[in-house]
Amino acid sequence: MIQPIYLFGSEVLRKRAEEVDLAKKDEIKALVQDLKDTLANADGCGLAAPQIGVSKRVVIVDGTGMEDVYDYLKDFKRTLINPVITEESEHLCEYNEGCLSIPGIFADVRRPDSITVEYYDENLEKVTEHFDKFACRMVQHELSHLDGDLFTDHVAPIRKKMISKKLLNIAHGNVRARYNTKIK
Repeated sequence: MIQPIYLFGSEVLRKRAEEVDLAKKDEIKALVQDLKDTLANADGCGLAAPQIGVSKRVVIVDGTGMEDVYDYLKDFKRTLINPVITEESEHLCEYNEGCLSIPGIFADVRRPDSITVEYYDENLEKVTEHFDKFACRMVQHELSHLDGDLFTDHVAPIRKKMISKKLLNIAHGNVRARYNTKIK
């Protein structure tokens, strides 16, 4: 079911999300479906459970809409449950990021250019996977949400100052998005 996306200023976005109880299969399946439906409706490339008001360690990423720019994302769709980064490169790269919870704001963010993540997939099978390039960026961005971090926390201080008024407007609900939003 399509859920509203919580915006900057919502408490749930600043909390460390709880691990999912893997024994609650029906609950997990429903949450993953809500994330997929909401992401498809918002036309994004990733979504974390806290962004729909659920403080659980679940994210989805879908790079298929970006295959015209990054051909290696042609079939890239992942569901990551209880993910843990086990390795990250020392080398950093910079990409321009945006977020469904912070509509209309984009900024360059430096992150490791590759990571290895252990997680459970939507079939609750344990997976260890290495990510690089833009797939790595999408995964890292969503995993940050699980720790209460937003991409705006990682921008250069001058950029942070430049976007502060826009962030305040979003927190007060003064923003337009093409999808249903909520602040709480």
